[in-house]
Amino acid sequence: MAVTVALLGAGRIGKVHAKAIAATAGASLVAVADAFPDAADALAAAYGARVSSIDEIAAAGDVDAVIICTPTDTHADLIEQFARAGKAIFCEKPIDLSLERVKSCLKTVEELGATLMLGFNRRFDPHFRAVRQAIDEGRIGEVEMVQIVSRDPGAPPPSYITSSGGIFRDMTIHDFDMARFLLGEEVASVYATASVLVDPEIGKLGDYDSATVVLTTTSGKHCSISNSRRATYGYDQRIEVHGSLGAVSAENQRPISIEVASADGYTRPPLHDFFMTRYTEAYAAEIAAFVQAIENDQMPSPSGEDGLKALALAEAALKSIAERRAIGMDEI
Repeated sequence: MAVTVALLGAGRIGKVHAKAIAATAGASLVAVADAFPDAADALAAAYGARVSSIDEIAAAGDVDAVIICTPTDTHADLIEQFARAGKAIFCEKPIDLSLERVKSCLKTVEELGATLMLGFNRRFDPHFRAVRQAIDEGRIGEVEMVQIVSRDPGAPPPSYITSSGGIFRDMTIHDFDMARFLLGEEVASVYATASVLVDPEIGKLGDYDSATVVLTTTSGKHCSISNSRRATYGYDQRIEVHGSLGAVSAENQRPISIEVASADGYTRPPLHDFFMTRYTEAYAAEIAAFVQAIENDQMPSPSGEDGLKALALAEAALKSIAERRAIGMDEI
C-alpha cells in the first residue's frame, strides 16, 4: 500500500515537495494544510488531495506521514504534535532557532519513538553523494581538508532576514551539515568571520551577508566554508575534498552543460539561478528516502540529531564572531 502523506505549508518549498511526492513510487499526497486557503486549494487541486486543518490531519486515520514546510517558529510544536499523533515526520530545517527548544523537542520525539527526518537536501544531490561515495570507497585515502563554496545569486528581502535566524542558522547551516557529511568526524572547534558587503539593510538588522568559517576536528581535519549573499554569475555551489591519496570535487551545475568554442574563446551557459532548480534531483531523492524509511520501518537520515548539531555549529560561529576567537564545541 502507498504511504499517505499530508503537506503542511503550500508555499514555495511545499510545492517542491508536493511534486516530489507525486514522483515517488509508493507515496500519495492526500491532504494539504496552509494558513492561506487559496494556496492550499490550488496545491490540493493540482495533486488530487483534500484541504484539511492541521488538527484534522493529526487525527486522520488515512495519513501516515507529514511534511512540515511551515515557518520555522512553528516547527518544534508541529513535530511534537504529530509525534504524539503517531505520524512519521519530515521537517524542513531548522527545528527551531533555539538549541534548548530543539533539545526538548528531540527528547519528546525519542520518548514517543517517533520517526523524524530533517530536510538537509544537499546530502541527496547526486554530485555531492558521488563525492561521498568516492571517500567511502577509499579513492582519495583519508580525508584531510574540505572546501565548500555556497553563494546565493542575491540577498533575500529584509523581512526574511528577521524571521530566518540569520545567515548562519539559515544559509550556512546547510554547509555545516555537508561538512559533517564529508569530514567523517565531529567538529571540535569553529572560527568564523563575517561582514556586510552586499546590503547595508542586512547589517542594520544585525545579520551578515558575507562569511568565512573554518571548522576543525579533534584529529586536525578541517573544512573551510565561503558564503556570500551575492554571486552575480549564478547560484554558486561547489565542494572539494582533499585526501591522503588525492582529491575529489563537485563543480557547479548548469541547466544545460555544453561548451561553445569560437574565435572569441570558449563559452558555457550560465549556472542555475535558484536553489529549487539546482537541487531538483536532491529534493526528489530525499522524499523518496523518507518514504522508503517508513516502508522499511527504519529511522531515516538526516536525523533530528543532525539538525541539532548543525544548529550548534551555527551558534558557535556567531559566538566566534562576537568574541573574535575560535570556539570549542564544548562551550556551546
